[in-house]
Amino acid sequence: MEMSRNMSQEKAMTILYDALTYEAMGQDFDVKELIADILDTPYEEADLYVKEIVIKALLHQDSYIQKLEEKMEKWKFSRLNRVTQAILLMSCAHYFEIQETDRAVIIDVAVRLAKKFLDDNDYKFVNAILENVLC
Repeated sequence: MEMSRNMSQEKAMTILYDALTYEAMGQDFDVKELIADILDTPYEEADLYVKEIVIKALLHQDSYIQKLEEKMEKWKFSRLNRVTQAILLMSCAHYFEIQETDRAVIIDVAVRLAKKFLDDNDYKFVNAILENVLC
């Protein structure tokens, strides 16, 4: 299934949000099923970027959370809303695992998603944290 990079990024964020929700509820989930359901296509035909970013974000979630919490004064990752969590995990996976995109572009994508899906000034928090973590 061919989709724009912007759409791929939104879909990846949505899948991570769903995965984080299942985790918060203590429920098991099948990441391949989540990807197939959100993209409305068989997993094998799903967008490669979405599969890669989601799987890497979930595989390395604990280390990303540690990196993020080291830079979040007085905040715990678990206290952030799940959309913010999904955006931050996706950004970390893109930066630390895929490494083909400039840091500024990854932060710009995160800020764009935050402006679209979070409250008015939450993008500033996302920007500040990523500026300190992605280095």
